[in-house]
Amino acid sequence: MSRQRKRRRPVSEINVVPYIDVMLVLLVIFMITAPLLTQGVKVDLPNADAEALPPDAEEPLVITVNAAGEFFIDTGEDAEQPVSPARLQQRVGAIRAQKPRTPVMVKGDRDAGYGRVVEAMVLLQQVGVADVGLITDPPEG
Repeated sequence: MSRQRKRRRPVSEINVVPYIDVMLVLLVIFMITAPLLTQGVKVDLPNADAEALPPDAEEPLVITVNAAGEFFIDTGEDAEQPVSPARLQQRVGAIRAQKPRTPVMVKGDRDAGYGRVVEAMVLLQQVGVADVGLITDPPEG
């Protein structure tokens, strides 16, 4: 008497559990690192209906004036440390000497004194920056 063997068919299903694990780990990593990617000092920008920079424009050098009237430069290891007016001029002059085409933008807090924002613009003009842009938020609604 011969026994007939029952032939097993290969299972052709993909086990997706490892993929789900990897996806969840990546999600957690991105959730943790996303807030760390924002650069510069937090300021409350005024709203204005202005045109955005063209996408092919060079990365601008951003000078920030916070509500307390302190100056910040968005480059270097001390981007979150206030700089003196003399240090601001020195650093901007050095950057513009290396890359003369670098656009310079001023990001002034809504509550910063108008005089401090103008002072930043004058300091920039004194080191040869002829055209200075102002950064704003788009209007709501």
